[in-house]
Amino acid sequence: MTAMDITVHWTFLPHNDPDASLAFYRDTLGFEVRNDVGYGGMRWITVGPADQPGTSIVLHPPAADPGITDDERRTIVEMMAKGTYAILVLATADLDGAFARLRASGADVVQEPTEQPYGIRDCAFRDPAGNQIRINELR
Repeated sequence: MTAMDITVHWTFLPHNDPDASLAFYRDTLGFEVRNDVGYGGMRWITVGPADQPGTSIVLHPPAADPGITDDERRTIVEMMAKGTYAILVLATADLDGAFARLRASGADVVQEPTEQPYGIRDCAFRDPAGNQIRINELR
């Protein structure tokens, strides 16, 4: 069997405040802004690590999908508020430094750096929309 040559190109995370999300991903995490597009009163913002130009996160309004019902949209917003709708896992060699920077920024800390029983050390927090962001320590 031959392995396929596949990379992660884009992933999508919902936002409910584009300016707060932009400030968080650009100013706190240090991601570069690759695109910022508005349409019909909504806004899509594409960000990513400067040294990984082929990997992007698209921050999108949850109301943008015409295929979901109003009830589904309300459920998404409720789950976002609880931090149970979307999860993004990042990684760094300096977990303690990243955690200190996030805490100092006022980010909503969910879990301080912890040695997990499944063999990784990580921390967790929420972005301004409530999405859970975990950071794994690279060893």
